[in-house]
Amino acid sequence: MAAHGAICGVCGTESRQQPFRLGMPEQAPDLDLRPGPPVRATMSRWLQQCPHCGYAAPNIAEAHPAAAQAVGAANFRALLNDASHPPLARRFLAWALVLEETGALHAAAEATLHAAWTADDLGRADLARSWRLEAVALWRSGPPLDAEQTVRIVDALRRAEQWEDAADTARALLREDPPEAVAQVLLLELRLVDAMDTGRHSVATALPPPLRRPHVSHQKSVRRGEGLFGWLRRLMGR
Repeated sequence: MAAHGAICGVCGTESRQQPFRLGMPEQAPDLDLRPGPPVRATMSRWLQQCPHCGYAAPNIAEAHPAAAQAVGAANFRALLNDASHPPLARRFLAWALVLEETGALHAAAEATLHAAWTADDLGRADLARSWRLEAVALWRSGPPLDAEQTVRIVDALRRAEQWEDAADTARALLREDPPEAVAQVLLLELRLVDAMDTGRHSVATALPPPLRRPHVSHQKSVRRGEGLFGWLRRLMGR
């Protein structure tokens, strides 16, 4: 898609921005639901950012009334100038700060986890661990968690070497008799915790075919708001 002019919803600056439409992954996601290829390679296009005020969002022409306050805050300006953080991670963290200011804590957790993914790609385990723990704190500070979010917390805790918390959280959800697909992922997480494995693993490792090698011909579109776990459950007919 060609770049087009966008007017920042915070400061009114016009800039050229690249529109992006999220496609379907052709391979199963990671346990924390990072999409599989080829979507996982498109993260640099998930957010736009105003070159003047630094406001970041999927569409910078739209801004919550509290966004201007977030963008003007000292911690937001400090983040933009923090050269110790990778530029793409700063963009996701900037969006997370705006979301947190608006009270969308779960969405802020998601954006913070995306920053951790960028750190993974750059081999910055220290930053990835820190941002995973920040994402967990945001998830836990928000409304009651659903099963999908809890599974992602378990994975974030495991990858941040918070073994006891990860195991306790997984066992607590298993006691609630979650859907079979969720239970299978949790059981894999517990095995990984026992092995003190901090690595990235695919959902396909936990679930039976056809999710071991999902092909585009098997896929149905992700319905709005359901998330990839919802897509996985529908794909399995559950």
